Amino acid sequence: YAILIELHMKLGASFSESIHTEKISRNKNHADPAFFSMRTYIFPLLLLVVAGILGGRLFFLQILAGQYYRNLSDSNRIRTIISHAARGIIFDRNGNPLVYNVPGYRENIHGKTTLLSQAQALTKIAAGDKKLEIDSLRKYPLGEDAAHIIGYIGQISSDELQLPTFLTYQSGDLTGKMGIEEEYEPLLKGTDGKTLVEVDATGKTIRMLGQTDPIPGQNITLTLDSNMQKSVAVAMSNVKKGAAIVSTPTGEILAMVSKPSFDPNLFTMGKDYATSTSATYQKISQVLLDGSGQPLLNRAISGTYPPGSTFKLITAAAGLESGKIDENYMVDDTGILQVGSFSFTNWYYSQYGKTEGNINVVTAIKRSNDIFFYTVGNLVGVDRLSQEAKKFGLGSVLGIDLPGEAAGLVPTKEWKEKTIGEQWYLGDDYHYGIGQGYLLTTPLQVNTWTQAVANGGTWYQPHLRKSQIPTPKSQNLLTQKNFDLIRQGMIEVCAPGGVAYPLFNFSVKREALRVKGLQIDGKSFLEVPGHPDQVQVVVACKTGTAQQGDAAASPHAWITLFAPAYHPQIVVTVLSEGSGEGSDVAAPIAKQILSAYFGR
Repeated sequence: YAILIELHMKLGASFSESIHTEKISRNKNHADPAFFSMRTYIFPLLLLVVAGILGGRLFFLQILAGQYYRNLSDSNRIRTIISHAARGIIFDRNGNPLVYNVPGYRENIHGKTTLLSQAQALTKIAAGDKKLEIDSLRKYPLGEDAAHIIGYIGQISSDELQLPTFLTYQSGDLTGKMGIEEEYEPLLKGTDGKTLVEVDATGKTIRMLGQTDPIPGQNITLTLDSNMQKSVAVAMSNVKKGAAIVSTPTGEILAMVSKPSFDPNLFTMGKDYATSTSATYQKISQVLLDGSGQPLLNRAISGTYPPGSTFKLITAAAGLESGKIDENYMVDDTGILQVGSFSFTNWYYSQYGKTEGNINVVTAIKRSNDIFFYTVGNLVGVDRLSQEAKKFGLGSVLGIDLPGEAAGLVPTKEWKEKTIGEQWYLGDDYHYGIGQGYLLTTPLQVNTWTQAVANGGTWYQPHLRKSQIPTPKSQNLLTQKNFDLIRQGMIEVCAPGGVAYPLFNFSVKREALRVKGLQIDGKSFLEVPGHPDQVQVVVACKTGTAQQGDAAASPHAWITLFAPAYHPQIVVTVLSEGSGEGSDVAAPIAKQILSAYFGR
């Protein structure tokens, strides 16, 4: 009894005597039996849906898209390595290379192709760059002396990729820009080779699967004489803007220089290339941004200018061939012609207040007499004069194998009425007769009509590729009689009493002519009294001083010539923009070119 009391005290109310048991219902708080039935089927159903999705996806990947993913896998496993073909070499007429292919690389970053030298490439390769492509760099040994003829190469543009010429090209490919590089791109390009290799997941080559070798581009030989080209560049070294052309009487271009020029190696020899310290432009950006000098413009074929008094040769030809004048036709030089309130003066009267008296066509050419050619220009008339000019190649492209040739402008009455809205006036005839007014020509056109005079009346398509056969474009432009008259006037221009005083009695060393197989003949090559070691070369020339639209600007200086006067070998044309008179500026340059040709 004592024990029971003790237990009761310890347990307290937890086990009160009043605690009793009762029956508890097990169904009162339990889920409905239908719930258990639904849960039984949901899980298997989910399994079936997932399995169906996986199976369908597997069917799509293996069966429907299997070929696509197999190709994708192969493309990740098999790589094509391009072997860039070497471009063809360009040679001058004597077999001297005008461009070299030197070892190099290229890289393409974000669609932009950059050429790298070996030193640059080795640095990148050492750093783990595996995306460089082996290529050859283009090096131009004449630098800026021949940039406008040879051109350079650069990345193909998106616009070019749309042209039919470039259907086989890819973005990032290099193509010719300017000059011969552009003109003969299909020949110079060659065909790239390909190597198929299998690689592992890390990009390491496992084995070579196939290979096609690159086919080099075709070599090209030009009519250009690299030594003559360098000599002309030296003669033009002080000209800021202008052009000079040396050709044969059958249209072969021996030299062509445009100023200002640029070093094409800046575009092709990689970022580290350093041009000569004497070069006009040191960086590509300077070449591209010079809007005033426009160094990328080939002024020899793309620049258009009033030809000034050099056009008097065409005016003389038009007058003689039309029968309006002959060797006996005379004009009295009064020094000035007055048309209403307008005055048209002769240069000799303007500068010295003197007149020449009665002169014929030979004397008029010799003295570059404006009064005579004002009169003949009016006598022939604008339309007949334009017709004659077009026969000599003016007003249209001549077809030289260089891109960018300009046509110039040969005016007519109809042209002026439609374009300017004015009729043709007497003063227009006067200006046209002396190569001013609306007339525009390229230096190449001036050189070409001088060729036609030099060879007796045929102008040939000017060309640079040596294999091209001389192509007569217009023949029988001058009768023998009229040719003799014009040539005699040009000979007297370069003789004492003429206007091209720097070329008076032009002579060279006798030994130089002997080496060339030339000798004194009493016509083209003459004895020089008191100087047995010298030989006079008889030159036929015509200077020109062409006024610009701005009366305050200095005129363009011209000279065009052929030498020797009988059986000529070369035709030379020089233009110096906005620099003064032809006899003072252009003639000394031409003399230096003649010395280089006959005297070396």
